[in-house]
Formats: sequence, C-alpha cells, structure tokens
Amino acid sequence: MARPAVPKRARRWDAVVLGSALPGLVAAARLAVAGQRVLILEEQAAAEIPGPAREPFFLAGARGGVLEACLRELNLPLIERRALEPDPVALQVVLPDARVDLGEPQLTADEWVAWGLAKPEPARALVRALANAAAAERVAMESAPVVKAGGLRGLARGSSRPSLHGRGLPVEASSAEGMLAALLDAQVRALSNLGATAPPPEARARLLGLALAGGASFATSELGLRELLLRRIRARHGEIRTLDRPFAFAATGDHPAVAVEGVSELWAGRTLVVNAPAARLGAQLRRWDRPVPAFLAEARPPAHRRVSIQLRCESRFVPEGMARSLVRVLDPDRPAEGTNVVAIARHPRPEGEQDEAHEQDLVASAVVEDRPESRAAVEREIEAALRELMPFCEGRGERVSWRDPGWDDEAALGDPARGEGWPGEVELRASSRPPVQVLPREGVAALGLEGDLLLGWRAGDALAADLG
Repeated sequence: MARPAVPKRARRWDAVVLGSALPGLVAAARLAVAGQRVLILEEQAAAEIPGPAREPFFLAGARGGVLEACLRELNLPLIERRALEPDPVALQVVLPDARVDLGEPQLTADEWVAWGLAKPEPARALVRALANAAAAERVAMESAPVVKAGGLRGLARGSSRPSLHGRGLPVEASSAEGMLAALLDAQVRALSNLGATAPPPEARARLLGLALAGGASFATSELGLRELLLRRIRARHGEIRTLDRPFAFAATGDHPAVAVEGVSELWAGRTLVVNAPAARLGAQLRRWDRPVPAFLAEARPPAHRRVSIQLRCESRFVPEGMARSLVRVLDPDRPAEGTNVVAIARHPRPEGEQDEAHEQDLVASAVVEDRPESRAAVEREIEAALRELMPFCEGRGERVSWRDPGWDDEAALGDPARGEGWPGEVELRASSRPPVQVLPREGVAALGLEGDLLLGWRAGDALAADLG
C-alpha cells in the first residue's frame, strides 16, 4: 500500500466498497443492516450507464426464491419488496420456427409439446426432474458458506428441508436432443455470467429450473433491483460517491484507504472491499502511473464481456406477445454462444404528464470475446436480432449510448480457474495488513444473478462478523 506524499486528513468508515457491481451492493447493504458504516465508491462512467442497461436480464420468481430470501434478510420494507411483481411467464425463447413461453411446470411442458419439441410424457418427466433438481440446488445454495478467507467465513443458514433430488443435472435434461437441447443450452447461456467455460452440472440444473418458479418484474424502469439496494444502503446511513479522477490505494495506521487526486481526505475503512474486476482495476492504476498491489497485479484479465445495446421506442411498435425477458436463438444448429444467443429485456418507462405515447426501453445483450476492434460489428448484430422481432420498428427507436467504465466494469466476465468456483467455496482474495478483500465474482458466475446475490450476502455476513 502506498502512503501519500502529502499528508491528508483521514475520514473513516467501517467498510469502503470500491466498485458498484451487484455483489458489492448486496454486501454493503448487509453490512449497513448490521450497523456498520459503509462508503461505496463508483466510477463516474459506471454511474452514467442508464438504469435499464445495468439491471439483471432475468429476475427469478418473486416468491420463495433466493432473490426473495436475500431481500428479506436485508430487512427491506414490505412495500418495497411488493414492488417486485410475480410474472407467470418467466422467460420466452424464440427459435426460428417457435416462440416458447417458459413458466410454471404445466405451462412449460404444454409449450414444449405444442411446438413439437417433446412428446407429452417425456416433457412432463423432464419438467418434474428439473423442478426437483432446482429445488435441491436451492437448498444447497442457501445452506452453503459460499465464501472463505482466513478467519472470514460465510455464515450459512442451515436448512431443515430435505433434498428432493440428488445434486447435479438430471439425466432427462442431459439426454435432450434437437431443438429442445438448443433451447436448454440457450437458456443456460443467457442466465449464466461465465465468460467461456460451461457451468458445472449443479449450476446448470439450477439455471434450467429457475423459470419453473415463474418470473418477476418491476412495473416501470423507474425502480429496479439496484435502486432497491441503494435505497436500503442510504436508509442505514451508507454513502455513495462517484469518482471521476485518478486514485491510489493507501493506508492510515492499520486501515486501508483510497487517496483520490485533488481530494484533501483519505477515505479509510476498517476493511476495503474491491468490488470490480481485479485485472481491470490493476490496469487502470498502471495507466494512472499508480502503484499496483500484488493481489491486483497477479489477477487474470477477463477475456469476455456482456455487450449490450439499448433501444427506446414507443410501446405500439413492441409486439404484444413479447415477454419481459426473452432469449433469441438465431441458429439452433450452431453452438449457444456469441451473438447466436441474444438476451432481451423489456423495461416499460413511467408515463410523464406530457407524454402522449408510452415508451419502453429494450436492452439486448450477448456474451462475446472482449475484442475492441469488433465491438461495433457485434453491436450491429445484437441490434439487428432485436429489431427483427419488431417488424414495424424499422427506422424508429432511439439508440441510447454510453461509454464503458475503465475499472468499475461489471460487464467484464471472467471464468474461475480449473477446479475452482461453485459448487465449491470461493476465496475472498485479500491483503491481511491492511485488510483488503476482493469479491471473486467469477467464482459464482455459473449461477448468474443468484451467484451475485449469494456472494454479496455471504461476504457481507462474514465481513460484518469480522468487524464486530
């Protein structure tokens, strides 16, 4: 840790969270609920990304899932939790010759049969197997410590519920063929946050079973999951600040700190939580000619990213049958990767008093190799895949643009090292003196949104216990 050449007055919190990705927001909210004073530092470029483009693509059922359990543990007021409304159609998968709605088990089985993807009895058997496997994985997820780091350990809440199924992917799913196999693969690709590696069987079973509990959504884009978490943090006297200038890691006594160029204070915490891709943060420090701590210098740069485009258009151009969360598969005979699988989320906008036409924000994304030279072409392919679903939108609709953050970049997707990650515990890589923790998002990336929630939840519990 570098010590600033010019003495600065230290301003102190219990925890300073560097970065605004979802796991860190959950951890910050958990710390705040435990009575700890928290400061979140967000890069200006990240703060400027439109809200819909930062929301998760898919929210699993608002009742009885990991999302509900996490929000309940954060003591969110009931009125705020009720803003998350259940949706019977969880996901829609659009194949060249089919538009398949996925939701509660009977609906899903009927849809597979109606579109010729499976015979009635095999369809029902597969749905039952996936529902049981997903329930078993949820029991495992909610009882697992998830994180470990020296004396820090996630506080697992044991469950008395019996497992309904052996861990992993049921044989009925692993033996699916043809268009049904393509649909299942696309569903996993759209829901996972991995870059290139395939989710392990346990994670794949959970991802495939998520839709069977139905979906959830907010009535308008005015409120989302991120805003719910930020409101909780502020309500518990947490602070959020944006950074638009270089900074460096520093120390004051035994406490880690952030020294921001042009700011007369050191922002110090009893612990510092790095909530950003470690390699991106290290590279940014080098560009600023700032010292790079060893735990950042050794990090592997993420090779993939989720590239998103946002289109704002009048609701009359959006097909009535388009679900709130949709997965488009361009060619079922090709692997479920790159722009062959495009995830699309609809976000209705609040109607202003002067608005004559209600608008919607549509966010379309795909996971691709992080190659700046091909970025524009990838964005065009994603936009074309979206517009082809809205035949009357040609020449209409406004592209909403933003710049990529330099270090606070949650769209950068990494993969765990071979043999690491879920369903094993992930390590909060750290510097013990002064205490710095790095949230290893790639370790739970196979679980998608639920992995982000669990990582933040368990890391927040472990840090709160350590801080006392």
